[in-house]
Amino acid sequence: YQRRVRGRVSDIDTMAMDNEKSEPISMTEEDLKRWQTLKTFKQGEMPSALLDKSSFTVQFPEYREKYIQEIWPTLQEHLLNNYGIVAKLNLVDGTMNVNTTGKTWDPYAIITCRDMLRLLSRSVPYTQAVKVFKDDVFSTVINIGDMVKNKDRFVKRRDRIIGPDGNTLRAIELLTGCYVLVQGNTVSAIGSWQGLKQVEEIVIDCMNNVHPIYHIKTMMIKRELAKNPTLANEDWNRFLPKFKKRNIKRKKTVIKKKKNPDVFPPPPPKRKEDYELETGEYFMKKSVRQNKILQDKKNAREEKAKQKQLEKEKQYIPPQETLPYQKKEPTDGQNVDVKELSEKVKGLVKKRKQPPLTDSKDANSFVLKKRKFDK
Repeated sequence: YQRRVRGRVSDIDTMAMDNEKSEPISMTEEDLKRWQTLKTFKQGEMPSALLDKSSFTVQFPEYREKYIQEIWPTLQEHLLNNYGIVAKLNLVDGTMNVNTTGKTWDPYAIITCRDMLRLLSRSVPYTQAVKVFKDDVFSTVINIGDMVKNKDRFVKRRDRIIGPDGNTLRAIELLTGCYVLVQGNTVSAIGSWQGLKQVEEIVIDCMNNVHPIYHIKTMMIKRELAKNPTLANEDWNRFLPKFKKRNIKRKKTVIKKKKNPDVFPPPPPKRKEDYELETGEYFMKKSVRQNKILQDKKNAREEKAKQKQLEKEKQYIPPQETLPYQKKEPTDGQNVDVKELSEKVKGLVKKRKQPPLTDSKDANSFVLKKRKFDK
């Protein structure tokens, strides 16, 4: 009842009945005007005190402790003097608590106090959070932490709401008439219920990869169209921009699978103690072990000295001379090949038996030459 008296249309618009089959109440412009014309609830109109005490507790992060300590005395004085509500601060548990008293004259004030504490815990300054106590001002805290799973993508989309140098956030505040603050995984907003709906739509679409500039353009066009009374009863869809989705083709990352993945991880590298256990040095006495180490170092030094001495002696070894003609060394009978030698001898004998060849084909000249040779 108190919600309706104070004209909190945002709660009434989204309220569902207790029955699961019932749908949320849809309100027309006439209903909204009727609720807005109701008188505000003033002090002294409640005939009797509250039957029971109500309380709310809100936690705050550690980095807000210093600021809350500074503004807490003014907050306590404001709530107690104006609404009869007691506020308590627990720094050990990091909580803020509000309770109703016998002097509380507004039953809904405890809920507005709870909303104010929620805003303070989300880094909203006290001067802005106090505005929630006005009848035409409401607040909401939008949780955006669970909307995007990838951390890098979440940070980029959250930065889009703020924009370069906070320009996008200022434009949203001017067009919606709300105070908007982005802090961590939440977005806090304070303003009229119409403006809060617009802010919530912009934030949710931004986290779903729709840039806020599209909403800002449509809101600016609607503001200009609202100034023209001739277009009050006409459809504005023909004036609004239509943005198409662009599916940009991206290169698909090919994941290469290992052919034979190892079932077990590789064994760890051996320690010094493992090598000593293998050789048996681990069980030796300390003195024997040290003597062995010294002996190994001595042997290594001696081998190194020998190698250096050999390198020095190489300089004094003369190189082999290559003569133009060298006599063949006499070979023993063991290395002589008999077959090759016999073939060579047969070839020489054949050459000697062959008659000398002559160029002339005349038989008389051949006979005369033979006679002269015989004489």
